[in-house]
Amino acid sequence: MSAVYRVTATSPDLSTLRFAPMQVADMPDVLAIENDVYPHPWTRGNFLDSLYNGYDTWTLREESGQLAGYFLMMPMVDEAHLLNISVRRDLHGRGVGRMQLDKVVERAREKAMQSILLEVRPSNQRALAVYQRYGFVEIGRRKGYYPAADGTREDAIVMRFPL
Repeated sequence: MSAVYRVTATSPDLSTLRFAPMQVADMPDVLAIENDVYPHPWTRGNFLDSLYNGYDTWTLREESGQLAGYFLMMPMVDEAHLLNISVRRDLHGRGVGRMQLDKVVERAREKAMQSILLEVRPSNQRALAVYQRYGFVEIGRRKGYYPAADGTREDAIVMRFPL
């Protein structure tokens, strides 16, 4: 699926990016990024389930209204589970992911969480490096967690960030 957003030649000024709670109306933009950046993207139904279940779901937009990224976090007792965090492809490596992780941490602290958990594919070296630089540490593996090419499965690295 080709993305429906325009690709900008320059990075937006991060100070002009604005967070807002994710809404159903955001789905076309969210799905455009999701389908562009992941080989096995979430479906519209996955996102709607998160919205309808009251998870912490946020978008990050440029002044122009163009979606820069989004994240979905599920609070569980005293831990927050970061379910999905994504940045528009042309903004990779520009600090947008870190900005979103800062917001994840802020939201988790507001909810009195003790830590943040996430899963990441070992093959997603870029994301793995971002999480490690941020301070997430590997605490385990989930065997065959993710669908992979040709009907195979890929493990998940489970990472934790203490708050």
